[in-house]
Amino acid sequence: MSNVAAEQSLAGDVVILGGGLVGMTLAIGLAKQGLSSLVVDSSDPAAQTAEGFDGRASAISTASWNLYTNLGMAEALAPKGCPIDAIAVTDSLKPGRIDFRPGAEDGSLGRMYANRDLRMAMYDVAARESLITFLPNAQVATRERGEHGVAVTLADGRVLKGSLLVAAEGRRSPTRDEAGFTPARWDYGHRAIIAGLTHERSHENTAWEIFYPAGPFALLPLLDEADGTHRSALVWTVAEKDAAGVLALGETAFLAEVEKRMGGVFGKIALNGPRSSYPLNFHHTAKVVDHRLALVGDAAHGMHPIAGQGLNVGLRDVAALVEVLAEGARLGLEPGDAQLLARYERWRAADTFMVAAATDVLTRLFGLRGRLPSMVRRFGMAGVQRLPTLKRWFMDEARGMSGKLPELLKA
Repeated sequence: MSNVAAEQSLAGDVVILGGGLVGMTLAIGLAKQGLSSLVVDSSDPAAQTAEGFDGRASAISTASWNLYTNLGMAEALAPKGCPIDAIAVTDSLKPGRIDFRPGAEDGSLGRMYANRDLRMAMYDVAARESLITFLPNAQVATRERGEHGVAVTLADGRVLKGSLLVAAEGRRSPTRDEAGFTPARWDYGHRAIIAGLTHERSHENTAWEIFYPAGPFALLPLLDEADGTHRSALVWTVAEKDAAGVLALGETAFLAEVEKRMGGVFGKIALNGPRSSYPLNFHHTAKVVDHRLALVGDAAHGMHPIAGQGLNVGLRDVAALVEVLAEGARLGLEPGDAQLLARYERWRAADTFMVAAATDVLTRLFGLRGRLPSMVRRFGMAGVQRLPTLKRWFMDEARGMSGKLPELLKA
């Protein structure tokens, strides 16, 4: 990978706008298949990988781990991730919870990683790929999609040319909006409070999803510190009107509120790093391609983090698009070919819609207040707990191992 500053005109097979966890992984996947890419990102990689820049962590599904393995990222990541051996789902810590625990032959339900560690491994692998040209700290001035290719002009005058333009800029993708896509979207009126915790008792590699009427309260297992201190990531959903007050709480008061919602499952707790937050909203576009343009990741579908599937769905986009473009190249088709893009859209349409719809329904179902909705939820959860086949289906969905999988998602 090369960082380019001086050249005024650059060319590649694909121009990727957005060099985050989805966009740069796409570039790596394409490079492994012999396709070159120009990756434009407005941020500074040094800042993105700095200590304390982003306290968020991501659950990496089994399928996504297979992708990282096939792209050469697993060796660097393996010692930094905490396996998710079980998921406990409960309605306000009342009786009737579901325990998801796969069999020994299936391995874990996934792995938890600090986003910073994912970025560092990704940048390191990309740096070794000569077919990736990385342009950080860059601003896009104009985008053009013509009959014979695409051209992106940067604010400093550089012109990037390719066969296909990929929008990987996240939820507020200007490329998507400029192209006239009309996603369904709404705001949940909630905000996710993110914090790192240390705690007295081991999490035993179990992720907790505790549903309260005000919103989900998730405890995600992280690796212990070198001295054995137990750690977890907290994702606490609160109403937007309450978020500022929660963030403004002193440390003691904040921990008291967290402990109240945890029910003492980890014993005594302490904060481990600063608190942050981000608003929760939904958007989904059934159409993910246009003339010489493809959307991947949050540019196409932004969902509630209730099931931790956002990044994983984006990585499934990556695996599918890489396979489609690589097969096209072997047939002599250019990346921007309309037939290839139509195949990518067909492949991803059902999966992205199902996951987006499921997370939205869960968010609304568990947000219903009152004794009767709570009883109905707990009755349903107790039923799932007693039906191994249904539990297995849910676990396969969480692991990303259902449906027709691209080769990069297979072990």
